[in-house]
Amino acid sequence: MHFIVKVFPEIIIKSAPVRKRFIKQLRDNVRRLLQPLGADIRVTRDWEKVEVQAPGGSDALANQVADVLARTPGIANYSRVQAYPLGDLDDILAKTHQHWAEALAGKTFCVRVKRAGQHDFSSTDVERYVGGGLLHQTRASGVDLHNPDVTVRLEVKRDKLFVVASQGRGLGGYPLGTQDGVLSLISGGFDSTVSTYLTIKRGMRTHYCFFNLGGRAHEMAVKEVAYFLWQKYGASHSVKFVTVPFEGVVAEILEKVDNPYMGVILKRMMLRAATQVAEDLKLPALVTGESVAQVSSQTLPNLSVIDRVTDTLVLRPLITMDKGDIINYSRQIGTETFAAAIPEYCGVISVRPTTSARPHMVEREESKFDFAVLDQALAARESAEIHDLVYAMGADLSAPVESQVPAGAVVIDIRHPDEEVLKPLVLGEVMVEKIPFYRLNSQCESLDSSTRYLLYCEKGVMSQLHAAHLRDAGHNNIGVYRP
Repeated sequence: MHFIVKVFPEIIIKSAPVRKRFIKQLRDNVRRLLQPLGADIRVTRDWEKVEVQAPGGSDALANQVADVLARTPGIANYSRVQAYPLGDLDDILAKTHQHWAEALAGKTFCVRVKRAGQHDFSSTDVERYVGGGLLHQTRASGVDLHNPDVTVRLEVKRDKLFVVASQGRGLGGYPLGTQDGVLSLISGGFDSTVSTYLTIKRGMRTHYCFFNLGGRAHEMAVKEVAYFLWQKYGASHSVKFVTVPFEGVVAEILEKVDNPYMGVILKRMMLRAATQVAEDLKLPALVTGESVAQVSSQTLPNLSVIDRVTDTLVLRPLITMDKGDIINYSRQIGTETFAAAIPEYCGVISVRPTTSARPHMVEREESKFDFAVLDQALAARESAEIHDLVYAMGADLSAPVESQVPAGAVVIDIRHPDEEVLKPLVLGEVMVEKIPFYRLNSQCESLDSSTRYLLYCEKGVMSQLHAAHLRDAGHNNIGVYRP
């Protein structure tokens, strides 16, 4: 198994020291992410790429490696290749035919060659010779240089031939760890999950800050989507999840603040609290999912008034995006199902919200607010490493964990279908049902209450969160399977 990983083009145009540092960071990140898949996987780098190799690696392992590469920031694209000693043009044609003959049947194709080194032929020579040979030796329907069904890619580097068997697209962006960290204000909805993803993609180690407005189910759901984002796109670096209890703040606003200003003042309180959390974590910027005029608090005058409470940089990746585009983005990154199922809770809904708040009016309303309530909320905040969320939730929420499946029990594989296909769960005679995490709550009522069910996921965190939530709702026949 051999992959060639091409870095994001913006990295290539950096100065030599920066380019070297970024590619080294990408190599280290890929090593860390691939380590659980096998000790024999070797990850190396040079001036323009990263290579992943495992002697005799199976197709199943290659598929798992490709899945990791597809969701690692800093990668433009990756190719699974077969390396050979470089021979003459006839030998290049023979090696290419071996890999591509069946795939070309009934399809148009073209051959694209990249070459580096001193040779007695050009890239165009190889393209013409191999293209002509494949046209005559396979059942391809023809050559199409402009819009082919299949593109056959080859690389010739000095004394090596690389036949590209398949190619995948990466996330782009910068490797995690090459930029400073940020604190994302996450509510679990479409906007905050997409904005969080975009900062991860850009190489920022993104920590999470959740303001609990009074719902335990909401808190668990937000922790779940935060864990999903981290595990899928940012697991090369550990981050913090901070929960700030804001019920008291909401109550104070409802009692003391004039109705039109409640929404703006709640956002100002959140920004004040997030600023303190970011300072304690030594993070130079905050991230929100706000978009211009999407709601009343997000008009330009209101955003300006909200930002006056902090000197910390506030990043808004979605500021000009339409809601439909944001939802489409969430579908692409896998958070749409989370966001759609997030329990609705809004403790502050202005009947006549202002869309053009004036600083002196806001400050007048805030003078009625007892800031000791905000201090109490900050003092009561809880912080945990993202991979320790289950343990930080308290023993009362934990579900029984089984390393062996008891007789008569059923295992429910709650992984995303794409993940389940990569690593199918096979347990011999034990019955395994497949219910993705985002359908579990809706289908739980149809499960047999007399049967014991054990939830399974790769790391055990998602299954523990779901099991705890279901048991809290009265389903005491739910546990967790951790082999």
